[in-house]
Amino acid sequence: MNRSHEVEYCNLELRFDRRQIQNLIRELISEGYSLYWNESEQQFLISVRTGRKLLKLKFQRTQSRYKMIGDYVVKDEKLAQWIEKLINDSRGHAVVKRFRDRQVLIENIMFGEIIRLVEVSGMEHRIIFQKRPQITVEDMVQAFRSKRAEHRAGVLRLEIDYELAVLHEALQNGRTEEAEASKKRLEGMRVEMLLLEL
Repeated sequence: MNRSHEVEYCNLELRFDRRQIQNLIRELISEGYSLYWNESEQQFLISVRTGRKLLKLKFQRTQSRYKMIGDYVVKDEKLAQWIEKLINDSRGHAVVKRFRDRQVLIENIMFGEIIRLVEVSGMEHRIIFQKRPQITVEDMVQAFRSKRAEHRAGVLRLEIDYELAVLHEALQNGRTEEAEASKKRLEGMRVEMLLLEL
């Protein structure tokens, strides 16, 4: 990666336990990075020095585990490779943007795998790769057996009835703004009902 290249990691969601975070710290130290860390009840923070910059890696505490969150811009090639190894090893999710000259390469990663690769040059964008969803016969059978849509339709009917009562009251009392807001909510519910009945 030459000096004009940078990588941005967005919407990161990687999960770790405490031992794995300790191993990450050991790896970074063995790679020669200067770093320090601190921990609170809500998060574990690792600050890594890269040249004159300080990159703060945030791990949010969720019960007994940690979730790496946030957006990071990395200009250090070795650190970028290390983060990509983390995404792959933890089977995490991320949107990775690679800036090269006047192009941006955007990778959508789910469960450690690239599912979509897009190249952006100026106003043009080109899809280089897109993974097709793999739906098995078993998935389809489970979808047909599922009662979730029927349950949601029943709840939605009650919500529509309530919203109609709200609209009626707003119209009777001349509250036009409230009536318009209610009409918009009803339109959204109508669309959802149509989708559930397909």
